[in-house]
Amino acid sequence: MTEKDQYRAMFCSPNWDYKTLEAADEVISRIGRDYLKLKTYPNQIEIVTSEQMIDAYALTGLPTSYPHWKFGKDFVLNQSNYTKGRMGLSYELVINSNPCISYNMENNSTCMMLLVIAHACQGHNAFFANNYMFLDWTSADSIVDYMVFARDYILRCEEEYGEEEVERVLDAAHALMNHGIDKYKKPSKVSAKEENDRLRKLAHIKRENYNEIWKTLPTQPELPDAAPGEEHRFPKEPEENILYFIEKYAPTLPAWKREIIRIVRKVAQYFYPQGATKVMNEGFATFTHYHIINKLFDEGYVNDGFMLEFIKSHSGVLYQPEYNSKYYAGLNPYTLGFNIFMDIKRICLEPTAEDKAWFPNLVGKDWLEQVHYVMENFRDDSFILQYLSPKVIRDMKLFTIIDKENETDYEIGAIHNERGYRKVREQLSYQYDRSSRVPNIQVTKVDLHRTSKLYLTHYIQKDRRLEAESAKATLEQIRYLWGFPVELQAKNKLGINESTFEAK
Repeated sequence: MTEKDQYRAMFCSPNWDYKTLEAADEVISRIGRDYLKLKTYPNQIEIVTSEQMIDAYALTGLPTSYPHWKFGKDFVLNQSNYTKGRMGLSYELVINSNPCISYNMENNSTCMMLLVIAHACQGHNAFFANNYMFLDWTSADSIVDYMVFARDYILRCEEEYGEEEVERVLDAAHALMNHGIDKYKKPSKVSAKEENDRLRKLAHIKRENYNEIWKTLPTQPELPDAAPGEEHRFPKEPEENILYFIEKYAPTLPAWKREIIRIVRKVAQYFYPQGATKVMNEGFATFTHYHIINKLFDEGYVNDGFMLEFIKSHSGVLYQPEYNSKYYAGLNPYTLGFNIFMDIKRICLEPTAEDKAWFPNLVGKDWLEQVHYVMENFRDDSFILQYLSPKVIRDMKLFTIIDKENETDYEIGAIHNERGYRKVREQLSYQYDRSSRVPNIQVTKVDLHRTSKLYLTHYIQKDRRLEAESAKATLEQIRYLWGFPVELQAKNKLGINESTFEAK
């Protein structure tokens, strides 16, 4: 029996063992490297039970995290739904780390194990290691160690200051996680060692300069000097990262609370690229496993029975429920991303006259080079705006509907013609733009010398206004962390103040 026959016997058996997984990782990695030219982090494959997978769900995919009541609540809720048959679990869960950690369910069949190794250990892994969003905004080398540092620090704070007080700070910081992100300024890389060294240095300085008289004074952050008549100029430029601003400048916030805010915003920054590349990430991973598994078949590593099971699972991943189905929950990101990547390959190899008019830069090009270029240099909104083709729009039966708040009827905004295709691309791209989901709120002023009041401005976009109750509840969280009154003004594109919210 040849080596390939031995591999085929292992891969086509319904039951797997660790020798099978080791062989699968070896063969699939070789195909990913030689056939698809993938550059990846080293892989660390973990086989987990359903309960361990639910635990990973609760910790938002991280292998370890600090304690918080929401993680426990999510675990109990997911466990209850799973045991009652109300929800299923993913076949795998993968972490943006170096080495790249993937959790695979122990009850996967051999076919599913090979599929998820190709999907996660090659597709997602390569995306994490090469897409500019992950390279510029996250630190795969140190995130696991940093989360161990974060857990240990939170536990020490609970021992010293009490669980309720620590939980209160975490609740407030979590409410502002979407506003604790640098979208334009590249953040510093997280490092558990550097964070521990920094805390030890601060503690040492505090001990050296300890004096009982300082207990009578409130702690004050270092605020920039303001010239007479220029108090309104702090900050000199609006600040989008509200958590960062509070961490640095909250007038009376204790040092340990500042450190907790810092931890939360570092975690928020880590997840920022994942929210901006969901369609691309899942689409590219699906595109990768599709080509790798078919290459396995072409090279004789798997048989027809294996491929039938694969096709069934692959089709399930790409299933898009109809708009009136009870299972409909918007566009399936796997389907949309996979269809666009496959269409890029088609346009490179077999362009039509329509393709030549819409994508002249793709026609006749090396399809693999183009797929890698797109995977490395785009995020969901720009990916859709640049590469969603009329063919994919027709195949997925996409069109736009205008739903005006004061109207009882819907209006069709775009159909399948040249103008309609462009409109569909623009509208769908905007739906995946972060600004369509997270309001643009910035710190614009602090009353430094009188009330220490914090002023925020919401810049209304696309007539998307804040819901009053949620705005007030969130302002209360900011008020708690800042320690002084907070005011939020909502301004339209003309700069006119439409509404004001306050937390006094």
